[in-house]
Amino acid sequence: MCRIGQDVQRSNRSTYESFILRTLFRNSVIARWGSAFLSPHFLTTVGALPRYLLDWGAYNRAAPQAISFRDSYPCLADRVLTTPFDPHYFFQAAWLARRLCRTTPSLHVDVGSSVMMLNVLSAGTSIVFVDYRPLKVQLSNFSPLGGDIVRLPFQTGSITSLSCLHVLEHVGLGRYGDPIDPLGSQLAAAELQRVLATGGRLFLSVPVGRERVCFNAHRVFEPSRVPKLFQGLELQSFSLVDDAGRFHEEISPETGDHLDYGCGCFELVKVRE
Repeated sequence: MCRIGQDVQRSNRSTYESFILRTLFRNSVIARWGSAFLSPHFLTTVGALPRYLLDWGAYNRAAPQAISFRDSYPCLADRVLTTPFDPHYFFQAAWLARRLCRTTPSLHVDVGSSVMMLNVLSAGTSIVFVDYRPLKVQLSNFSPLGGDIVRLPFQTGSITSLSCLHVLEHVGLGRYGDPIDPLGSQLAAAELQRVLATGGRLFLSVPVGRERVCFNAHRVFEPSRVPKLFQGLELQSFSLVDDAGRFHEEISPETGDHLDYGCGCFELVKVRE
């Protein structure tokens, strides 16, 4: 693990200039109004504009001081009956958190998963986060690294707790600037297996259902075939988010073979090299 620590220290030399520039632009009134209409919810935002103007007038009449147009920030797509969420990311985060609470690793390494999940997990265990696009942030118990999933910066058999959620399906499609490679997912799977210690656990999620390549967004895997990508690992448990966004725990991978676009969560243990 010494090499991990050295790599983390080198990667932490980062600044916030780009963040500050983005914040300044976002805080301009032109950007705020533009973002309200240049969105996938265009029809919703246009339909909500009359309500926004009525609310503006009502607030101005009730407030001791009028609202400044310069400070306005229209949010026109949030008036909904229920809280919107992505079932894949919601349930896979809960799935991983519960397993880390059970296994209590002193150090957990993640490759490419959602940073909005990992920053929370770092409250309970030390997290090393690896991504092709380096994350430039400083947070206690959270150490970001730049790295390629097909050439991870770790020694063979050095990691006892490893996760890779909703990542494997992207490798080799070029979406994030990585080289085109039809075998990208297989190469990434082999590299995850290489760095995992014997007895170590890999927590993996991928889209599951009718097997296909949706270039250049992602691949979809037949869930019963995913464990075969990891010849030295044994499947310990499988959970599933189905097409309706429902979560099913501890079921058979074959259950998801008929889906169109579900999310399969695989807990695997390395039994041999």
